[in-house]
Amino acid sequence: MTEPDLPDVCVVTHPLAAAGENATRSLLDVLSAVTGVALVTADLPADSEIRETRELVELTRKGAGDSVPVAAARFLLNQLRMCRVLADRDEEVVLFYGATSYLLPILAARALGKTVLVEPRGDVPLTLRLNWEQRMPAPLARGLAGAVRTLERAGFAVADGVVTYTPSMARQLALHPEAPDVHPTGARYVRTDEFAVKKPYAERERVVGFLGRLDEEKGIRELATVARTLPDNVTFRFIGDGDLRGWLESELAAEMDTGRVELTGWVAHDDVPAQLNDLSLLVLPSQPTEGLPTTILEALACGTPVYASPVSGVPDVVRDGETGFLIDSREPSALRDGIESILNRDDRERISQNGRALIEREYSFEAAVERYREILSRY
Repeated sequence: MTEPDLPDVCVVTHPLAAAGENATRSLLDVLSAVTGVALVTADLPADSEIRETRELVELTRKGAGDSVPVAAARFLLNQLRMCRVLADRDEEVVLFYGATSYLLPILAARALGKTVLVEPRGDVPLTLRLNWEQRMPAPLARGLAGAVRTLERAGFAVADGVVTYTPSMARQLALHPEAPDVHPTGARYVRTDEFAVKKPYAERERVVGFLGRLDEEKGIRELATVARTLPDNVTFRFIGDGDLRGWLESELAAEMDTGRVELTGWVAHDDVPAQLNDLSLLVLPSQPTEGLPTTILEALACGTPVYASPVSGVPDVVRDGETGFLIDSREPSALRDGIESILNRDDRERISQNGRALIEREYSFEAAVERYREILSRY
């Protein structure tokens, strides 16, 4: 139900890939439960349900660009387009979701007398640096990423408020969770009816899995070594698709023939709960680029303990020995030893139950709505 005492919100994002589109749709669902909401974005996937369900202004159908000069030009052009669009919008609040380095429209919105909130989805400058280091000399990549970091910091300083997923994520971004203009528990949520415990934990086989993009930053090469060296009574399942799928199929061909390793390929989102319910442990040795991977929340909702890198907001959710386990090292031998140690624990069923309880308590749709209602009520 719309509440007239809360300001309407215009959400602004950078060009959206599929993962960003899913996260944005979730945010719009939360906001629309408390107030009016519209979306200003670029390159929205053609089949996105947002097109049918939300008020939408699409700046361009072009993405970010494949080269740095093209990406820089489109980055600037999209900001100018955003400024023009925001001047015609009536919403009192503009929320820059992920687009936290878009300094020109942030300044324009402030000049127009609007309340500006920025909500990073992860460490974008670090993500860009890691990507650029694969394509250019490292000093240049660091310099360009540093420029983006400076723009983001300026956006944080100019905005009326900054929303992060968890307090640990705020600290990673050099923000103080206790500061009056920082809202450190943003509105992430899981569809707890869809992502639920369908297969009791005690009935699950010794299947360890990874779910996500099969690319370098997710630690896939390290996990391939782990999968090859786990005991014969443990199956490792790679769920997803990506650039390294062909490499995995070649590298682990013998293990796949014996059934010790499985590759599912791309899985529709509707089928993800069943996959998670089939795992006894989800492993995510990610680099510190994401704020709080949705996969972690979905796994805990399905009663699947998570073994994850303690990056950004992860330690606030994956509480070591309580709702999951934190990775000390991405070295394959350390990961293997950690997995074996976890699988030999007698309290895994309790940890499974704790994870589900945490999601129901703090990451249900209702809990997310209440958090955003409280944030918007301050403005």
